[in-house]
Amino acid sequence: MSWRRVLVLVEGQTEELFVKRLLAPHLAPHQVQLRPTIVETKRPAAGPPFKGGVTKYSHVKRDLKYLLHDTDAAIITTMLDYYALPEDFPGYCEAISGDYAARVSHLEQALAEDIGSHRFVPYLQVHEFEALLFVQPQSITHPFGDPSGQFARRLQAARDTFRSPEEIDNEPETCPHRRIRDIYPGFSKKLHGPMIAQEIGIEAMRRECSHFNEWLSRLEAV
Repeated sequence: MSWRRVLVLVEGQTEELFVKRLLAPHLAPHQVQLRPTIVETKRPAAGPPFKGGVTKYSHVKRDLKYLLHDTDAAIITTMLDYYALPEDFPGYCEAISGDYAARVSHLEQALAEDIGSHRFVPYLQVHEFEALLFVQPQSITHPFGDPSGQFARRLQAARDTFRSPEEIDNEPETCPHRRIRDIYPGFSKKLHGPMIAQEIGIEAMRRECSHFNEWLSRLEAV
């Protein structure tokens, strides 16, 4: 069986590290080779481009179209946060009733239709990368310390409010990363996020996060 290359357009450096350190080793036995690319947000006349964050859909579309030029890539996919998507994102302004799964599915379908390639597999991380860390809340405390266990209990209580970490809400004051920073102001998404994710592991994440598991299963079956 030959290797298949999958190109992943990611939100930022945290997701890039997550792909390199966790997803790529996980998919290697499936003969799938992942290559992440960070969204470019600005291309100055001089110097390197600015990367990270999704502020305009036009940046995402431009980068996806560029990646699709690689005809040797079996699949082009995304790992972008559902949280704080720009309002010009396909399907964003259409009223969608139902739970987060219905809304995210609608947005992914609208994105796929706008890109228009059978090699494109859209994926939005619900609601953001830090939701994956709530799969095992006690692991979030390990880089910072928690002698009494009180912080782990607070994080676990937040997790237990929802059926899945993917359901942790999408509001600026209560989204996953804000819940962590309210306890640990020194939390760095880039520094601590991949470290905590490695401790938790892919299998634990996919057991509790059905949308993430569906995406991973599609990549395994490329």
